[in-house]
Amino acid sequence: MEITLKGDKEFEEIPSLKTKALRINLNENIYGTFAEIGAGQETVRHFFRAGGASGTIAKAMSAYDKDFSDAIYGIEDDGRYVTEARLRKMLHHEIDLIEERITRDKHPNKMFFAFANTVATIDFAKKYKGHGWVGVKYQIEPDQDYNEIILHLRFKENDARLQQETLGILGTNLIYGAFYKYDVPKKLLRYLYDHLDKDQIEIDTINFSGPVFKDVDNRLMSLQLVKNGMTDAVMFAPDGNNVLPARVLYKKNILALRGSFRPVTKVNIDMFQKSYDMFIKENKVDEDNTQVVFEITLSNLRAEGEIDEQDFMDRAELLCSLGHTVLISNFQEYYKLVEYFSQYSKNRMGLAMGVNNLVDIFDEKYYRHLSGGILEAFGKLFFKDLRVYLYPMENEDGSITNSENLKVHPRMKELYKFFKYNGKVVDITDYDKSILSIFSRTVLKAIAEGKEGWEAMLPEGVANVIKEKSLFGCESEEIFHKE
Repeated sequence: MEITLKGDKEFEEIPSLKTKALRINLNENIYGTFAEIGAGQETVRHFFRAGGASGTIAKAMSAYDKDFSDAIYGIEDDGRYVTEARLRKMLHHEIDLIEERITRDKHPNKMFFAFANTVATIDFAKKYKGHGWVGVKYQIEPDQDYNEIILHLRFKENDARLQQETLGILGTNLIYGAFYKYDVPKKLLRYLYDHLDKDQIEIDTINFSGPVFKDVDNRLMSLQLVKNGMTDAVMFAPDGNNVLPARVLYKKNILALRGSFRPVTKVNIDMFQKSYDMFIKENKVDEDNTQVVFEITLSNLRAEGEIDEQDFMDRAELLCSLGHTVLISNFQEYYKLVEYFSQYSKNRMGLAMGVNNLVDIFDEKYYRHLSGGILEAFGKLFFKDLRVYLYPMENEDGSITNSENLKVHPRMKELYKFFKYNGKVVDITDYDKSILSIFSRTVLKAIAEGKEGWEAMLPEGVANVIKEKSLFGCESEEIFHKE
């Protein structure tokens, strides 16, 4: 046994990989197939070596040749093999074969499963470190519908053999967790890293489905990935499902808006609409190939030192209701966000932000951890094909602060001028002057105190969603009709 300090600050014993595999093998009712493509048969190897595998492993296979793989699982529309669609086909195909070949009359107590992965390890030039999809489709009762856990991983190691071994450990942890830790999905996530280090592998997408996960919200599971340090950012689509960032951002023009969105106000949407109108008119920007991302940093999700998950869900509900794609990140500094986007696209990017955000960018305290300080950060931020669209701020005396008159630290004045007059910072001029005095905190306070009038500060339909779903502590619609 290995002792470790887990996220809940309690010492727990981590079963060895052999212990995990043997517990599965010795359960006479667990029975299924291993189908692994692209990185050897690394997961099933643990189960063979543990002993007692004859009653558990129906079949182990690797259809490495593309033509042979296509003959078994069919041809993908996009011709690719390391995809979620391919993984799902593998899982469904293997389960169908088990159901077809093993009769329930003879094996009434069997709980069938299929484990599959489709993976590309590091290339010979070591330019692309590799990634893959891993999943398990399984029962916990013989007469119950199937459950699924599907995840996407990115390798961090620089050796194909090490990546193969890492994949085998992850697969063993996943199968063990699926059968024995499914009742606490948040813990199941953490257990995926048993005997692994976060420097070895990144999990950036995971989805749970099926009867035992009927109460699981996959957006909250996404949040756990970032919270646990398993990945730096996760993304979910307007339908609320987790989505692979690489698929959404690949070779796109990207416009990002960072905010607390607590709740999303007319100012947020005006900033989005006006910056978008400016962005798509830029050279090298194709409107049909543009992706808008609403980003919330982990620090913005914290309340009194801890992440308020209900608060997160409230914001997610509203942004999804408006049809937006949301990124939850661990990037406190903007340059890290730009570096993240640059993994997937070299096309032109834009950041829409308010005056206070831009002033913060020019604050040296955020870059003390960098050997090159603020100059290193700005090299990473503005070296890319990027432009900042600045939304103005209304002062108490009614005057407007924009890029022409904002105040940065005296030591930063010349640096700011350099980027400003080289066209890296441009003002949003066609803004709605009537809404500049709207702040999220004002709306939030009004909701909490049951005051009237806050609805007018929000985009159309948002107030109804808040009332109907009792978001942000809104107890009921009747609260707004008090004398």
